[in-house]
Amino acid sequence: MATPPMVPAGWYADPAGRHEYRYWDGTYWTAGVADGGVTANDPLEASPAPAQQAAAGFGPAQQPAATTPPAQQPGSPPGHAGQAAAAGFALGGAAAGPPAAAGPPPAPPPTVAFSPTPQAGPSAGPGPGPGAGPGQQYGGGYSPTPGLPADTAHQPPFGGFGQGPGAPAPATGQRGTRKWGLIAGIAGAVVVALIIGLVLWAPWKSPPLLKPTGLSAGTLTTSSVAFHWSNPPTGPLPDHYLIMHDGRVIGRVPGTVTSYLVKGLAPDTPYEYRIVAERGGKRSTQSTLLALRTTIPPISAARWQGTWTVNANFTRGRNTIHGTKHFTDTWQANPRCPTGPCDVRLSVTMNGRSFKLTMARSGAGYKGTIVRNVFPCGQGSTQFAVRSTLTFRIGLTTAQVTNGQWLATGWNGSVDVASPYTAQGNLFCPAAHQALSITGSP
Repeated sequence: MATPPMVPAGWYADPAGRHEYRYWDGTYWTAGVADGGVTANDPLEASPAPAQQAAAGFGPAQQPAATTPPAQQPGSPPGHAGQAAAAGFALGGAAAGPPAAAGPPPAPPPTVAFSPTPQAGPSAGPGPGPGAGPGQQYGGGYSPTPGLPADTAHQPPFGGFGQGPGAPAPATGQRGTRKWGLIAGIAGAVVVALIIGLVLWAPWKSPPLLKPTGLSAGTLTTSSVAFHWSNPPTGPLPDHYLIMHDGRVIGRVPGTVTSYLVKGLAPDTPYEYRIVAERGGKRSTQSTLLALRTTIPPISAARWQGTWTVNANFTRGRNTIHGTKHFTDTWQANPRCPTGPCDVRLSVTMNGRSFKLTMARSGAGYKGTIVRNVFPCGQGSTQFAVRSTLTFRIGLTTAQVTNGQWLATGWNGSVDVASPYTAQGNLFCPAAHQALSITGSP
């Protein structure tokens, strides 16, 4: 089988019929097209291999080629190139070439999926170029461009522009397409970046309400605790901070305040707190738990109150009195204030005699004095009263928290008894001095 002749590169009628002309590079149909002297790019479907093109009549028939796209000629029908259109491709992949030169027409492609009806009549335009017989068709149904004179069909579309080594028209079109494609790509990337940034920023969405952090203890006292926390590291401040204790709100501060003081607490008692941020009626999750304990007060801060069992023993002058030398009685301490330590009204029972006296507080110690007949003179029917001066000194020794109060739980002390000389009739008792040690327990 003879090798088909090589068709030189140049502008030929568009085998696809979409444009007046398409550029043949000697091997393939390119994307370069021309209409009315204006070049552009319009790629064809994937081209078959060169051998297939030649064998199937895909390329143009051998003829002198134009190096520039032909300009529209006066007298040529405005659409005559488009009239050679629709049959430019067979589904088998073959496309017709440009007008044939003198000689026999190229063989049609071996496989033709459809064969458009050859164009006829006035709409088909003038007949084929020199050397082509009437009704000659290329590429399985393509009606070649009617005979444009070679010297006019191969003219460049406008002066100074043409296909050739100096300024290849298809390449120029491709550069323009690539330029605008690059610009469009950059613009698209900018738009995408703006959209992503807007979605991430999302000013219409309320920023998340972060839970308070850095919760730590401040000053602790016997009756109060202080603590503080940090504002959120990012985003707006909350409207308020809520102070939580035992699952309930016990306090509220503005979002600009990051500390709180709780007063009126029991001494030496554990407490737990959490902080919650609030904004727009919504609450954050709770902060980490902060466990605190009020400090232990000194014994001097204990409140002396309640009923006490008192054990008394004579430590001096026991021989100067009649009766028992050891006794256990019940005393009652009644503070003169509603809360805290203060003076106490003490109800005393001693040696079977009851009385009350005021014990003045001084730190953890109390002192009171009273004149009473506690140890009379004589016995039986001859007994008579001795008005002794009793001085009570009591010091608190232990304390604990009971029902939220710091209460004394133990004390000890003494009672000094000064008895003057006392006589009645023929009887008398000399001046005497007795002392007792006392201890109290609740």
